[in-house]
Amino acid sequence: MVTNKNVGLADRIIRIILGVILIYVGWVVWENNTAGIVIDVVGVILIITGIIGYCSIYKIFKINTCKQCQAPTDHKKT
Repeated sequence: MVTNKNVGLADRIIRIILGVILIYVGWVVWENNTAGIVIDVVGVILIITGIIGYCSIYKIFKINTCKQCQAPTDHKKT
């Protein structure tokens, strides 16, 4: 099974939790500040990539933390 997902389950959970924390910090701590808006945007991006399971930065650097999504390779010699 070949899919476009490249973010594994543990990575997705961490991204969603960190995204929620960043949105809280950006919203409550930094309020109407440029830094708060940037932190909120990063938090939203983390949540979105955590939900859909795809990260374009991972694609650029050829990183794949999704073990179930990798195509099986058979290196048997016959």
